[in-house]
Amino acid sequence: MKFQLEDVTIYFPYDNIYPEQYQYMLELKRALDAKGHCLLEMPTGTGKTIALLSLITSYRLSKPSNPIKLLYCTRTVHEMEKTLAELKLLYNYQLQHFGPGARMLAIGLSSRKNLCVNPSVVSAENRDSVDAGCRKLTASWVRAIAVENPNIPTCSYYENYDTADKAGTSTLPAGVYTLQELRLYGKEKGWCPYFLARHMVQQANVVVYSYQYLLDPKVAGIISKEMERECVVVFDEAHNIDNVCIEALSVSVRKQTLEGATRNLSRMSNEIERLKATDAGRLRVEYNRLVEGLAQRLPAQDVWLANPALPDDIMKEAVPGNIRKAEHFLSVLRRFVQYLNGRLETDNVEKEGPVAFVASINTQVGIDQKMLKFCYDRLHSLMLTLEITDTDEFLHIQTVCDLATLVGTYTRGFSIIIEPYDERMPHIPDPVLQLTCHDASLAIKPVFERFQSVVITSGTLSPIDLYPRLLNFNPVVSRSFKMSLTRDCICPMVLTRGSDQLPVSTKYDLRSDPGVEKNYGKLLLEMVSVVPDGVVCFFVSYSYMDGIVNSWHESGILKDIMQYKLVFIETQDVVETTLALDNYRKACDSGRGAVFFSVARGKVAEGIDFDRHYGRLVIMFGVPFQYTLSRILLARLEYLRETFQIKEGDFLTFDALRQAAQCVGRVIRSKADYGMMIFADKRYSRHDKRSKLPGWILSHLRDAHLNLSTDMAVYIAKEFLRKMAQPYDKNGALGKKTLLSQEDLENMITGPDGEMLL
Repeated sequence: MKFQLEDVTIYFPYDNIYPEQYQYMLELKRALDAKGHCLLEMPTGTGKTIALLSLITSYRLSKPSNPIKLLYCTRTVHEMEKTLAELKLLYNYQLQHFGPGARMLAIGLSSRKNLCVNPSVVSAENRDSVDAGCRKLTASWVRAIAVENPNIPTCSYYENYDTADKAGTSTLPAGVYTLQELRLYGKEKGWCPYFLARHMVQQANVVVYSYQYLLDPKVAGIISKEMERECVVVFDEAHNIDNVCIEALSVSVRKQTLEGATRNLSRMSNEIERLKATDAGRLRVEYNRLVEGLAQRLPAQDVWLANPALPDDIMKEAVPGNIRKAEHFLSVLRRFVQYLNGRLETDNVEKEGPVAFVASINTQVGIDQKMLKFCYDRLHSLMLTLEITDTDEFLHIQTVCDLATLVGTYTRGFSIIIEPYDERMPHIPDPVLQLTCHDASLAIKPVFERFQSVVITSGTLSPIDLYPRLLNFNPVVSRSFKMSLTRDCICPMVLTRGSDQLPVSTKYDLRSDPGVEKNYGKLLLEMVSVVPDGVVCFFVSYSYMDGIVNSWHESGILKDIMQYKLVFIETQDVVETTLALDNYRKACDSGRGAVFFSVARGKVAEGIDFDRHYGRLVIMFGVPFQYTLSRILLARLEYLRETFQIKEGDFLTFDALRQAAQCVGRVIRSKADYGMMIFADKRYSRHDKRSKLPGWILSHLRDAHLNLSTDMAVYIAKEFLRKMAQPYDKNGALGKKTLLSQEDLENMITGPDGEMLL
């Protein structure tokens, strides 16, 4: 359908639109008009992605004098492919109705591992090995030697691409390219899809890539530094964006890291000696360049990861004199590694700020803040001078230099925490030194300052007012939308006690109580006997899941559950979990149904959908609080309280409830779908906890569904399933329209707050 939204003609590739999609577009347009940032919470399964893409691409078409570029950030490759598939549908519709003027180029950009087509490189098992394999074939010095000696292997795909690039013909025709299509196009042309995509990022109108490409300074410094201000940045599924920001600026070092770094330094030392004997001029050229403090313009294939500090915080000056000579620099790194080794030899937990840590390094091994700050760039320069291609072997020393540069750059918002062992396994010595960032606003600040509009959107942003404080920005629009439904297809329940009326909870003093474990088992057993198809269970942690499954096994409850449905379990091994998910889906497809045990902060809770018959019921066993004795978490809570006046309890509850909402939201992925959600913990009956759930769940949570026992929950489930078994009328028999046609939109009047009055 094609309709007018204020002064913009919207091209929407479906015959009908949901009222909340229309309102979402309206709020998004207001943010773009104001050239400001916005926070939008939209229920899962209401077509958020297509509404977003339609509005932003239509906005571009209606304002040709001010063309905007869309940078769409997703969490996983699976979500990236889904977004590009939606965009392809939209693009075809726009071409049909707008004509050739709607031409655009949209690409997905991912790591070499996902885009490489060279069989000898892409067969490596992990991303770092693929990157190193690529470098061995494409580094400028390798290619220069290969010109003289044809026996030196190079990559034909890169060579063909480079030839086309020099001739100015390495372009992509207009269109929308998924990662799979980029690979196919690369194979067909004989070009490298990874470098082609990197090259086309500047010309593309829409780029879909991962959060790290904007938030992690090491990656953003290579990929996103030349993006213009007129970009609109979208962070989709952004409920955990604060955690992504913090991870981007945190580093941890263990004994194994330091042992690896020592090996790296020995090898570099040998390389320097070899170079002095064979080509001392190269070291001299590097020294002179460092004296002048010249920034290098590197060929794309030689670029290593950029500086881990944020671009505004990197000083543009010459490298300090005492680390310009390669051997002097290695001696500094050796002393630093020795210092870190000494710090890990501790029996007590230690915590200090960056200033005290840097002062201690200076006192003990004579390395000052400025030398630390330049460690990463100096290492980068030396690796290029030594022409090292197997970068995956040098990850340890890179981590050490990461730590040095960050600790030398930042004086606040960070802590150094040294733990001799994991709290949960005190008998196993595993010392770790962690530079942990507490301030999520640091990593996202350059994004807010550089781009005119940043959109943070997800199905679970409640309570929405905490994000501007956590990320330290002022949104021009902040809105949470409800789900318009023709029938009550969501049935949330709060279960507080078992059939024997004993309270259930994963609270620390109750979680290992045999009565609670038995009641949780009985609840699942009763539910699998009445709920058809798939049932998904989320536990608060892997250790709790292991304990409770063992207890159910011993008491025979698990055997009883398996009389009704097969049971599959998520583990920390990605391959095992993927296999378990595939078999779970097969069991559901065969009509028998199955149960999937998962963890609230695991991989499945984030990106896997249990739509239709794959998830008719989801049970959240307990409240998924973070491990509250974690010293990193305690340090962050202290920082949030002192800097942003966010109370510890408020943050912990907010974090646990957004995680719980994310888990239960997996069960409903469209309006034709239906499912039940059971929050099985007495703490959910408290208003201060429950009120932090998203509005679209709360609006379906009736008073009669609070404070239930197992028997009552089973009765409600039977009634709900009976009601859902009736034929589904998508137009709505209740007189409330949940699908709007073109005609409805033309006759519609909008209220003062954007509400629709039909």
